[in-house]
Amino acid sequence: MKKKIFKLLAKANKIVLPSYTKQGLDLSKASKIQMAIFGWKVYVTKNALD
Repeated sequence: MKKKIFKLLAKANKIVLPSYTKQGLDLSKASKIQMAIFGWKVYVTKNALD
């Protein structure tokens, strides 16, 4: 059940949230909100793959 929720969240993230890797964002120069979004996407992806 948990994995299905995270897979759904991962699909929603891909549609709604920006892709910073495609934009070429330098993480050392990212704002706090950009870092929070990046961290959220990493967290959801990690749990969707487990």
